[in-house]
Amino acid sequence: MPYIGKSPEFGVRSRFIFAATSSQTSFSGSDANGITLKYVDTAYLDVFQNGVLLKAGTDYTATTGTSVVLTTGASTDDVVSMLVYDVFNVADTVSASSGGSFSGAVAVTGTLTGTTVKGTTSLQSPLIEFTDGDDAIAIADAGIITIKNASSVITSEGGAVTTNITQGLAKCWCCLNGSSTAAIRDSFNTASITDNATGDYTVTATNAMSNINYAKASHSGTSAGSDGNVPVVGGRRGQTQTTTAVRLATNFNADGTSLSDLTEVNIVYLGDLA
Repeated sequence: MPYIGKSPEFGVRSRFIFAATSSQTSFSGSDANGITLKYVDTAYLDVFQNGVLLKAGTDYTATTGTSVVLTTGASTDDVVSMLVYDVFNVADTVSASSGGSFSGAVAVTGTLTGTTVKGTTSLQSPLIEFTDGDDAIAIADAGIITIKNASSVITSEGGAVTTNITQGLAKCWCCLNGSSTAAIRDSFNTASITDNATGDYTVTATNAMSNINYAKASHSGTSAGSDGNVPVVGGRRGQTQTTTAVRLATNFNADGTSLSDLTEVNIVYLGDLA
């Protein structure tokens, strides 16, 4: 059975047994079993002589914590015994029914089960997983978040990133100003753009796609020209895209014989990241 106080090998009480000599009054040190007499609080000490409970202060005194002194000397071979009850304190506890707070660290070697686990600033673990049937959210120590629902999986960007859902996601997009010195207006997962020449740009993604066969969507616009000059953007002739880079060509000339810088050029990558 469980104990409060000393560990089970010591029990919750200690018994000391002494065989008296003629007229012996003081008992201390090792008893008949080699156990050294000691006690903390006399309120938890019972003294017996030949099985009869003695009265504290009248029949004996105990003030040192290591000895018991009889008022009247014992006879030869009288059995003088002491029962010392362990003193313990259970004040520093957290109620099982009402709950409470731990001010120090708490280590759990088994499974921590509960309907709600909260952290005021953060929850830290090599892997935190919230599971309900086929639905799950897993946060790995590298910061990758995986959200799963039945057969669909969405994994966060960074690390081994993969998207496997029906509708797909845009993995890179860039809106750039291609006139004069080309510059990025706004972007996502875009490392850089390169102004190769008039109407000729290369957009490079930060995180690579899983292969070169990803889909691209583009759009362009300009305030120059007339209604007959439609701005056009497409892949640069003779250039093969890589897992990160796409080369674009733009123009708004009606005859399409030359490239032109445009004030707005957009590109979107669609597919899976590596």
